[in-house]
Amino acid sequence: MRLVPRTLAALAVRLRGEDPERGDVPGWVMVTVMTAALVLAILGVFQDAIVEAVQNALNSVTTGG
Repeated sequence: MRLVPRTLAALAVRLRGEDPERGDVPGWVMVTVMTAALVLAILGVFQDAIVEAVQNALNSVTTGG
């Protein structure tokens, strides 16, 4: 019978927004934005080399050699 009070207490904590397991949403947004910026920077510098490498890989798979 302890399950009901414990469940209600956990629900109350979640509704108040005091849950320590809630996560860091602004942190994850910053990580996502910085990752996208890094990918764009790398692509901007090495675009020709990346395109050539992908084309060579696809050609070697489709032509068998």
